[in-house]
Amino acid sequence: MAKRQPEPSAVAPLHAAGHAQRLLRRLEWQVIRKLDGVLQGDYRTLLRGAGIDLADLREYEPHDDVRRIDWNVTARTATPHVRVFTEDREMAAWFVLDLSPSTGFGSGRRTKREVCTEFVGVLARLLTRHGNRVGALIHDGVDGEGSGIDARVPARSGRPHVLHLLHTVLHRPAARGRSATRLAALLRGAGASIARRSTVFVVSDFLSDPGWDRPLGMLARRHDVVAVRLYDPLELDLPDLGLVTLRDAETGEHMLVDTHDRGFRRRFAAAAAAREAALREGLARAGVDTLELCTDDDLGETLLRFADLRRHRVRPGQTAQLAAA
Repeated sequence: MAKRQPEPSAVAPLHAAGHAQRLLRRLEWQVIRKLDGVLQGDYRTLLRGAGIDLADLREYEPHDDVRRIDWNVTARTATPHVRVFTEDREMAAWFVLDLSPSTGFGSGRRTKREVCTEFVGVLARLLTRHGNRVGALIHDGVDGEGSGIDARVPARSGRPHVLHLLHTVLHRPAARGRSATRLAALLRGAGASIARRSTVFVVSDFLSDPGWDRPLGMLARRHDVVAVRLYDPLELDLPDLGLVTLRDAETGEHMLVDTHDRGFRRRFAAAAAAREAALREGLARAGVDTLELCTDDDLGETLLRFADLRRHRVRPGQTAQLAAA
């Protein structure tokens, strides 16, 4: 009698779970262990808490929350001062993830989407080990909700939850490009979904329809927001590759171009520079810190620079750039 084979539906979840397990184990060994040795347990540099116990007073800095101004001290010293509170040890962190088709691009061994997944895995594991909860709101253009959110992972703690989060990100289907990403809708949906003050990581390549800076700024009024910008070197500088076919990942449009043409490469570089300038202006208007992740970056080194930024408490609005040196 032939041995009965398991149903495919019973095997697939185990295979999928194994994928997330292998990825997290690799990140724990290659990245998190390295960060542990340098951060020396100072995980709170990754989150800005919102406690209620008064810890100190300091002089007002641009873009400080005016609601924290201590008017009595300000009147006595004739210099604006703000109240600094002891940070909560347990906070929620949310990943607002743009997994639209353009994040599937990568000119090297990793795509922007893979870098996004690794970033989520490392940060989620670091934070949940100390009791913090992490959740995710995901846009990939597959389900097409009006809110811009196609998948939700509630905020919880623990390693099994991190595996569930990674599994969800890894196995979201890749949408076919139909139109430009509407990042503004995702950010508005995040603002409506995240009720309690949290640290919010908006992870995107920001290749989107314009108008995302205003909802990003509105999100930053309530939450501690970090914009994590994904990019690939080939998006900034196109080398001489001869005749190549370029495809717009967002719309699916194809175009044959001659990269040997110096004039074309100059126009490409000028357009990329204009896009970079507009992106930085938008982030500055939103008043958020910015972490830049390139597909050829060392993730551990980039996160150490991020922790240093948080340790020195660079104020939102200065749009601190953490691109690789």
